[in-house]
Amino acid sequence: MSASTPAAAVWARRVTDGVEPKNVIIAVLPVLGLLRYGLSGAAWGLFAVLFAAVVPTWFIKRGMRQGRWDDRHVGQRQRRLVVIPFIMLSVLTSLGVMLWAGAPSDMTAMVIAMFAALVPIMVITVWWKVSVHTAVASGAIACLAVALGPWWLVGYPLVAAIAWSRVVLRDHTLAQTVVGAAVGAASAGLAFWAGR
Repeated sequence: MSASTPAAAVWARRVTDGVEPKNVIIAVLPVLGLLRYGLSGAAWGLFAVLFAAVVPTWFIKRGMRQGRWDDRHVGQRQRRLVVIPFIMLSVLTSLGVMLWAGAPSDMTAMVIAMFAALVPIMVITVWWKVSVHTAVASGAIACLAVALGPWWLVGYPLVAAIAWSRVVLRDHTLAQTVVGAAVGAASAGLAFWAGR
């Protein structure tokens, strides 16, 4: 799974940037809300996107401008130990508002699932650079399969493509992408199922 050609590296970069965690979150939350609850569900999905994708992206870009990290994927493991707790706090803020305002159960369950996936990611990141890209994509597919039916599991080749891209770019080892995918599916999927 190494980059054997410049073309492979170009495609790997496109996959890594195109299906990065924030983009997965931006796509999945409103779609799930729309399919489960109509326009009000989509609105709740967009609200959750604000705290799970927009605010964390702002924080990461601010850190880049200040020279705290070099890229939007925060490639250095130690620096992720600053970013992940911020994202966890932002996601918890969203969850608190959604619970207080009586958001639909699957929408709050998705936010619970995101937080649940961040907990083992944070713990693992203390020692090892697990792939957040594969964790988020895999967790999203697991949640969609629970909410909308097992045919959503056909999305798992996308997780394999993301893993390929991360390895080709030498941002992760194959093991880090596989563990990320497994952690994301197990933690987010189980939390979503329990949180419904």
